[in-house]
Amino acid sequence: MRTSLCSLGLALVLLAPLALALPPSAQKRLRNRSEVDAQLEQLVAGAPVPTTISRLRYAGEAEYAAEQIQLYLRKVVDERTRRNLTAVLAALETRGAEPLLARLASDGDSPVRMYAAQGLGKLRSRRVDVLMPLLEDKSSGVRKEAAKALGLSGNPKVGKTLVALARTEQEPEVRAELLVAVGRSGDAKQGETLKEFLSSDSESTRFAAARGLCHLGAPEGFAFANKLLGSQDRFVRRQGLELYDGVSAKKAGPSLKPLLDDPDRSLAAGSARILYQGGDPKMLEWLVLASFKAEGEEKLAYEKELEGLRLADDQRKAILRKAGAVP
Repeated sequence: MRTSLCSLGLALVLLAPLALALPPSAQKRLRNRSEVDAQLEQLVAGAPVPTTISRLRYAGEAEYAAEQIQLYLRKVVDERTRRNLTAVLAALETRGAEPLLARLASDGDSPVRMYAAQGLGKLRSRRVDVLMPLLEDKSSGVRKEAAKALGLSGNPKVGKTLVALARTEQEPEVRAELLVAVGRSGDAKQGETLKEFLSSDSESTRFAAARGLCHLGAPEGFAFANKLLGSQDRFVRRQGLELYDGVSAKKAGPSLKPLLDDPDRSLAAGSARILYQGGDPKMLEWLVLASFKAEGEEKLAYEKELEGLRLADDQRKAILRKAGAVP
């Protein structure tokens, strides 16, 4: 790490005369790219993946980072380092990484294939030709991420295959992801088959089928979720809310908007976040203002949801100014 920091410092010194001649925006970009280079050097030297991802997101320049990772992958042969590089590439969520992720999906190392499928899912890639073969992969982790990615692709044509594989899949986690993916794919023709899984002996299978049905907008899915939301048990209610995660705000609104006034503020905050991600922009303003006014544990509930949304400080300030909460 010390060597990387020294390299960064030397690079900045050497580039200083050139940088000063550039416009401020270009100078900032040069600094950010230098930071990206330093973080990737540290990653290859053994720095933790989560730390690298966090710092790269802060620096921006995701496309540049993806290009640099590609260069590293051409040279690196250490198995652990290749896996870490692919994990970071998947987390960048940059469209320019899609071709490389598609190639890595057929890599000889199963963790690399798994991270590649994960990255394609985050991009909502339409590369069905790459993802479908991974549903037969020997690694359950690869199959799970491939199923999730295919669901996120929103391609109804994959629904029939997903539900057929769910019937024979032996790993409960993979089976659950397949069933959720059927709903996410938007293949309404598979709704009747999903309903059959609601009577499964496996709890995870029942929950996954209900979640898939919620994605399809099926009454049976919403009935399953709303029964859980009506429980007196806080944990059970949270399970019911999770079934709406990823569902459009239009479909989830009738059930979740009343929860914005729920005494359980973590449930209210989670509902707002799901509605926002489902397409209701006003819910982001609701979360920011609620957090601004709250204190203690209530504030933590809102901040937990906002943290997952990666809201920039300037966005938060703009929302508060618009609402007249701050000057």
